[in-house]
Amino acid sequence: MVDALTNSLKIAAAGLAAQSMRLQVVSENLANVKSTAASPGGDPYARKTITFEEALDDADGRGEVRVSEISRDKSPFKLELDPSHPAADERGMVKLPNVNPMIELADMREANRSYQANLQVVRQSRDLMTMTIDLLKVNS
Repeated sequence: MVDALTNSLKIAAAGLAAQSMRLQVVSENLANVKSTAASPGGDPYARKTITFEEALDDADGRGEVRVSEISRDKSPFKLELDPSHPAADERGMVKLPNVNPMIELADMREANRSYQANLQVVRQSRDLMTMTIDLLKVNS
């Protein structure tokens, strides 16, 4: 039984780490929602995306989630006419990041809820371990 509780802690910890990384990526995207290129006609900040994978631990056969890749979104940049902007090209167009704040906020909410769910698993596993130890003390 303790082994199952230990495994549940390890699985939840992997979920916490994955959602923490997801929140970091979302934070970077939101922080750079207005970041343009440093030079005229250059590319601005490109939205980051995160991909998860299920990984199987060979030692105990436990499955857990891991970050498999952090990549750049290939969607096109937004264009805005602003000839006075330092990053404007010869036509006066400025490329803006392909970050949609509403999508990022929704992703942040989902990651936060997943993080909280994994944290609740850790709390319950810890409580069950404590109760098991208390029962062993009483019976000895």
